[in-house]
Amino acid sequence: MDKKHFPSGRIREITYAAKERHLQITWDNKTITAYRPVPREIFDRLCKASNPATYFEDRIAEEYPQVTPVKSRDQATAIKNLKDLFGN
Repeated sequence: MDKKHFPSGRIREITYAAKERHLQITWDNKTITAYRPVPREIFDRLCKASNPATYFEDRIAEEYPQVTPVKSRDQATAIKNLKDLFGN
């Protein structure tokens, strides 16, 4: 899985799983959107774009189907720890 972090701007992190062709975007307001099937070259161009949010709007948002985001291993562990702590 490939990741690209952005210190500022609307997009804060982009994650790409090549095998599944799954692109996941974490926004500055902490929401996560995901798209599939997205070719590798689209991920590469998004990472190199001078304004990733604009590139997303122009080239990804309406071109590829939105899917359910995949939970990261860290998120899954955190959820399990909370469930263990509170008994749910």
